[in-house]
Amino acid sequence: MVLIAAAVCTKAGKAIVSRQFVEMTKARIEGLLAAFPKLMSTGKQHTFVETESVRYVYQPLEKLYMLLITTKASNILEDLETLRLFSRVVPEYCRSMEESEIVENAFNLIFAFDEIVALGYRESVNLAQIRTFVEMDSHEEKVYQAVRMTQEREAKNKMREKAKELQRQRMEAAKKGGVGVVGGMGSKGGPGGFGGVGFGSNAGHVPSPVVGDLANTQSETKTNYSSLPKSNSLSTKAMKLGGKFRDVESFVDQLKSEGEVVGGINSSVVGNNVGKTPIISAKMPSPNEMMEDVHLREEEKLHLRVGRDGGLQSFELHGLVTLRISNEKFGRIRVQLDNKDTRGIQLQTHPNVDKELFKMKSLVGLKNPSKPFPLNTEVGVLKWRFQTQDESFVPLSINCWPSDNGQGGCDVNIEYELEHEHMELNDVCITIPLPVGNTPVVKECDGEYCVEGRKGQILWSLPIIDASNKSGSLEFMAPNTHPDQFFPLQVSFAYKQPYADLKISEVMLVEDDSPVKFSVKTVFFAEKYEIV
Repeated sequence: MVLIAAAVCTKAGKAIVSRQFVEMTKARIEGLLAAFPKLMSTGKQHTFVETESVRYVYQPLEKLYMLLITTKASNILEDLETLRLFSRVVPEYCRSMEESEIVENAFNLIFAFDEIVALGYRESVNLAQIRTFVEMDSHEEKVYQAVRMTQEREAKNKMREKAKELQRQRMEAAKKGGVGVVGGMGSKGGPGGFGGVGFGSNAGHVPSPVVGDLANTQSETKTNYSSLPKSNSLSTKAMKLGGKFRDVESFVDQLKSEGEVVGGINSSVVGNNVGKTPIISAKMPSPNEMMEDVHLREEEKLHLRVGRDGGLQSFELHGLVTLRISNEKFGRIRVQLDNKDTRGIQLQTHPNVDKELFKMKSLVGLKNPSKPFPLNTEVGVLKWRFQTQDESFVPLSINCWPSDNGQGGCDVNIEYELEHEHMELNDVCITIPLPVGNTPVVKECDGEYCVEGRKGQILWSLPIIDASNKSGSLEFMAPNTHPDQFFPLQVSFAYKQPYADLKISEVMLVEDDSPVKFSVKTVFFAEKYEIV
């Protein structure tokens, strides 16, 4: 068969996503797609229609069509089989068959289409292979990234040690009223030094900065260094502190990228896996998040504490719905909530929200319907709380089993199990404490791991945990350790659906109850999950 193009289009022939597999002009493909609805016969059940030059093979997708354009000489049975594969790929990347959802995931669909067809001919692939190819998961890349990460970490450690040495030398020189030594070279007046020039009267007023104050004293330090003359005898391999303070700024950036707190600014990096992918806190909103004029955010935080020998010590869930309106014509609205949760969560509305309206109809609206919600401001309108001692509500269980191996160390086995198979946990990270400087030997690992000896921990990361990999384990041997040194374990994860069975189903205007287009961002994450 020769496949000319594959497209997702409306019933009127408007192309939403179209991929051409042979060379052709934009006007030509638009003309073929526009002619498609006119060729369809009403009242007849067909899956293809032909013209003098091409054949259209199609399948309805709710309000849309999955359409293949082939030559008339192609095998119709192969065309239909290819069409079925295309029709299965679209729901794989789109949650609904709406035009906006197709546009949002257009690039993923095009990548998937290219895996099915190459140069007009069908490739021998299935849906699972397409998913793997589009994700571009490479073991060789992970190994390369792991080696590169180790090299970068060693370089940063050397940089940190060098910076500490320079700070110590500057502080000693400041106390003596002299000039600090650069890179271990000569002292004041010696070869490679600063020519005996001191800090003058400023030495008593501007203290030498330490690592934690670099960001705060940058402007003062820049003034001090800019007054010093450049030495022509400095080695090109030595660290140079020039008038623009570039080395200090570079050093601060390196510390920030590694997760250190510099100048009171906390980095959002929690940890790094073997592939050098930062695990970002799940509550941080995406900068590319698509938002309508009426945008709601449904956020849930889980606080969980489990004993190392089993037993749920505390389970507390906090939820919050915030509303943001960016168009004043949608200021007077009501939000319909679909509450199907039977676990006994405690709901509470904002004081300005009509409580009786919410109790009777599950509608979130202001007490005074003539007043609008605030504009361009995130307003919390509803929150809930849930506490329990029932272990069956725990979404992910962790079993850590350290045992003395009789050689002065411990053999540690850690297992996880997804307790609710309908859930799909993302960016799962299990942090296991270690004695600082300890180097464990990992024998078995499902997922990826990263040993951070300087911080004294192992980061066990899994990009996703769902029904297909509901359980896994990590096994390692740590020398010179005791079983109590591996607690408490910290667990973090994110889930793109609410834990409580609450759903925002509709937003309508107060005047005439007409529906309003809205967007919802849902996130559920473990803010504090400990095994103690």
